[in-house]
Amino acid sequence: MLNQIIKELKNHAPFTIFGAFTGIAVMFLFQKLPAGVSYNIFYVLHPVHVLLSALVTAAMYEIHKCGMARRKCNIFLLLFIGYVGSVGIATLSDSVIPYLGEILLDMPNRKIHLGFIEKWWLVNPLALIGILIAYFKPATKFPHAAHVLISTWASLFHIIMAIGSPLNLLSYIAVFLFLFVSVWIPCCVSDIVFPLLFVKDEVDKNV
Repeated sequence: MLNQIIKELKNHAPFTIFGAFTGIAVMFLFQKLPAGVSYNIFYVLHPVHVLLSALVTAAMYEIHKCGMARRKCNIFLLLFIGYVGSVGIATLSDSVIPYLGEILLDMPNRKIHLGFIEKWWLVNPLALIGILIAYFKPATKFPHAAHVLISTWASLFHIIMAIGSPLNLLSYIAVFLFLFVSVWIPCCVSDIVFPLLFVKDEVDKNV
């Protein structure tokens, strides 16, 4: 399992770096965006991130656990894995880690935004929709790629909300690192590591 995790992290690092670079480019162009506009953009990207994450997380479990047995998974276990793996880790990726970056960079408008609470009526149903899609038609490749990119931008607009003055070069470098970390590890954990923890025996047989 550890070898599988390391392999997946290595495989996803280049695309995550690319995503972080796109984030820096967007921030350079839109760092003066009003906080209210950034807030609205965040609450477009974050719910979509949760939807895609729920789809991929649940699909990974469905394919590796139940697909091998040619049967449908227990829907309640699938709901648990899909919800925790998407809402929990997407919150870490899009909100908690960016907020820590905002604190370290002493951004004046820093505030943590927890989508499953602030917009519970939007975020939680989308997680359930993603899980149900995975239950009936599991797929991982395209949703995961989109998930990584959208997660990067969601994290970015959480940070843009906190910006109160122009950033210097060191701040850009720090934001790049926070974008990379906030997406690379949580997204791989959410999409790959977390669901595979529940199918460890099957994964180990195929490693």
